[in-house]
Amino acid sequence: MTEKIFTRNFHLADSHTLKLYRETGGYTALPKAFGMEPAAITEEVKKANLRGLGGAAFPTGVKWGFIPKGSTAPKYLVVNADEGEPGTFKDRYLMERDPHALIEGMVIAARAIGSHRGFVYIRGEYVNPWRVLDGAVKEAYAAGLLGKNIQGSGFDFDIVLHRGAGAYICGEETGLLSSLEGKKGWPKIKPPFPAIKGAFGQPTIVNNVETIMAVPHIINRGAAWFAALGTKSQGGTRLYSVSGHVEKPGVVEAPVSVTLRQLIYDHCGGIRGGRKLKAVVPGGSSAAILTPDEIDIQMDADGPKSKGSMIGSAGVIVMDETVSIPEALMVVARFYAHESCGQCTPCRESTGWIYKMSRRIVEGKGRKEDLDTILDVAKRGAGTTICAFYDGAVGPYISYIEKFRSEFEDLIMLGAHA
Repeated sequence: MTEKIFTRNFHLADSHTLKLYRETGGYTALPKAFGMEPAAITEEVKKANLRGLGGAAFPTGVKWGFIPKGSTAPKYLVVNADEGEPGTFKDRYLMERDPHALIEGMVIAARAIGSHRGFVYIRGEYVNPWRVLDGAVKEAYAAGLLGKNIQGSGFDFDIVLHRGAGAYICGEETGLLSSLEGKKGWPKIKPPFPAIKGAFGQPTIVNNVETIMAVPHIINRGAAWFAALGTKSQGGTRLYSVSGHVEKPGVVEAPVSVTLRQLIYDHCGGIRGGRKLKAVVPGGSSAAILTPDEIDIQMDADGPKSKGSMIGSAGVIVMDETVSIPEALMVVARFYAHESCGQCTPCRESTGWIYKMSRRIVEGKGRKEDLDTILDVAKRGAGTTICAFYDGAVGPYISYIEKFRSEFEDLIMLGAHA
């Protein structure tokens, strides 16, 4: 049976309260962390093999280590709670059902990097998660777990909740920081990286909600325990948002060694209505699509990569045999065309062109050269933009057509003979 870390209290009615969090072991990692040197906290997170659980899967402890040593400049910790990746809905449950784990994780992470102010950038549409988290922050202040001299440690830390306006691009860390500063949510050129020059021009660490919530457990139970739950390249369990044509969709917590096949058939009851699996997206809409013969992969940072896809935000979207892949591509292309921030020409123009061409194919007006044009435009634009938005959009553009080309060609042929 999978050891529950993130969802251990989800079944309890008052799991969001300080009282219940403390009754189930909450805020016991904090005094341990205060008794450790900041560098020792970072080292423990490195040994735990904790990877970023929001998209990039970058080693968390390594990222913390990029903060300049000996700098007297203000340092900021920013939690990315934007969760705009289609097919992903895990962080909202974490904030609604275990908000104090996020707060405790933020205080520990802040001590590790020498920050005294943290921000939670939360998606504007997440009204209830914001309300619950806001209530938890107020509870923590009242209990002396935030603010000045936390638990007599001499360490000060404040949390600011900042509500975004629903722009997908603000899930990209530098776009998020631009928005946090009150500017248009446009990504910034790197370098400098946020750890050197981030929010308000100061050293900044940006981590995902789930990533930060793993930290108290690592401090409490040790890096070796957390690392042993996972694989060689990644420690721990994680939450998988499974949607689409499965019998039991929802949030699944499993070790990162779980296979995609196990997630679909063992954890989620298989394909709905006894139908056949046609395709699956393993890491949110920007991950390249996989076919039924590609699902025997571990769902850690490296498994989907071995099949040309990525784990991303672990948003698993399952499609059965009734799905039209051309229609699925059109929906994804429409999303990226709408959400491109418009700063970079290849992204701004190409996402629009590709959506128009994919829609034309679905409407029965496609041309035989459209498929090669989409592939050519997609591949030419990859790696030419300020942020990874367009590189993410390329995954579905290319994989949907290359793996299901005959389905697109059939639509074009039908249109030609209509």
